[in-house]
Amino acid sequence: MPALETRYVFSLAIKVGAPIVAGDIGHGVRRIIPILGGEVRGPGIKGTIFPVGADFQSVRPNGLTELEAKYAFAMDDGAIVYIENIGIRFGPKDLLDRIAQGEIVDPVLIYFRSAPKFETGSQKYRWLMEHLFIGVGARHPDRVEIDVHQVL
Repeated sequence: MPALETRYVFSLAIKVGAPIVAGDIGHGVRRIIPILGGEVRGPGIKGTIFPVGADFQSVRPNGLTELEAKYAFAMDDGAIVYIENIGIRFGPKDLLDRIAQGEIVDPVLIYFRSAPKFETGSQKYRWLMEHLFIGVGARHPDRVEIDVHQVL
């Protein structure tokens, strides 16, 4: 079997709005985090995240956050890419509470991983639909940053 390897592809800097809290749904709290825009940057890649979409979250009683973000971005050459990003964020309760209060927490102390999936009609970026990717994220008061790595 070949060894599992990854290659850094690009970073997403996603501006987010204040959470919309739907309340306790019986197994956690449902939150909707509006996506307000942002940017995509990497070697030979540059784009703008549209101010549409949201991250639909379930926050479990122990603080584990299940993430399901759906949004889109435009590459500088005009190609449109849709992204569906499923993941989890977890760490010590006191640090998760600080993040929820809008405080800055060292991202190394929080486990934040995702599996982004892409769709595009652009032949140039078709490879995004033909590979698996892993995201390594960090939550900041006004944004989420995700480094996207291609699984080789």
